[in-house]
Amino acid sequence: MSRPAISVSELRVERGGREVLHGLSLDVARGSVTGLLGPSGCGKSTLMRSIVGVQIVAGGGIEVLGEAAGSTGLRSRVGYVTQAPSVYSDLTVEENLRYFAAVVDVGEERIAAAVSTVSLGGFERRLVGSLSGGQRSRVSLATALLGEPELLVLDEPTVGLDPVLRAELWTTFRGLARAGTTLLVSSHVMDEARECDELLLMRDGALLTHATPAELREETGEQDLGSAFLALIEREEGR
Repeated sequence: MSRPAISVSELRVERGGREVLHGLSLDVARGSVTGLLGPSGCGKSTLMRSIVGVQIVAGGGIEVLGEAAGSTGLRSRVGYVTQAPSVYSDLTVEENLRYFAAVVDVGEERIAAAVSTVSLGGFERRLVGSLSGGQRSRVSLATALLGEPELLVLDEPTVGLDPVLRAELWTTFRGLARAGTTLLVSSHVMDEARECDELLLMRDGALLTHATPAELREETGEQDLGSAFLALIEREEGR
């Protein structure tokens, strides 16, 4: 069996003098779409920042693609898309992609491939500031795809999007996974759980469960995944 793409062991993070992640341990399988789900403020973004190496941790360890999180060797192997679009609004789509292509040292063919993957053909000369929120999110995703990362860490990539755009993005994510990319995708929208191979369900800085959607339904007896999540919370509170 291949090593996990991500392995987190007893991770603790403190922010403002308060512990916000309480000894998390988990693995993310290579080539999977793993959903990191839970209510806003439960620690999803902090965990993702820790995985990509931009969060100071108080204890524990994280291995990403066989290296310590934040290692120099991971810069070209990991793509990270934050909640807010991380592109320049006063540049066109093409200008943004050319700039980030120079940063990761890739050629024209990768720009064209990234535009195609996120379905932004025909928008190359549009200013990013003139695009819709969903289109800006896709530009951010395109920049992350330029270096053909082995791992994509996506923090709330579908927040604020209409159902059609959300469905289109999930189709893109599934296609990337089929091509061998590992995706860790956070969301607080439980109906997106059905799009994932595996689920990491968080609450209050702790991991409630790590299961497939089918396993979660079987464990709780609930077919609706939102209801299944609530059943887990009720079970934990009853202990």
